[in-house]
Amino acid sequence: GGGKAELGGGQGQAETGGEAGEAVVKWLAGALLLLLVLLQYRLWLPEGSVAEQRRLERQVHERQEENAELAGRNDRLEQEVLELQTGTDTVEEIAREDLGMIRDGETYYHVDEPESDADQTDAQP
Repeated sequence: GGGKAELGGGQGQAETGGEAGEAVVKWLAGALLLLLVLLQYRLWLPEGSVAEQRRLERQVHERQEENAELAGRNDRLEQEVLELQTGTDTVEEIAREDLGMIRDGETYYHVDEPESDADQTDAQP
């Protein structure tokens, strides 16, 4: 009878140690799960998240394209300014087309377009 009691008592101690080990494993698993949830939250939701980073990358790309277009426009305008400052050809072309400028010794001929048949018919009584 005494051997059975010892055997039973030994099993009780082993079960108690196993329960403590299981509790530590459960606690550790819970802590790791909580840590994983916190890290995933930081990765996907707040400022600095993956979604925020992608949005900012798209904005940077859009701004780079816009800047390239504006740089091209600025280059064209700068070229036009330089032509106006250094060359008289562009100024003369604008003066001839917009202001009707003629040079000394040139003869200016103004040719009227013939009126259409509808205009002539309306003009006759």
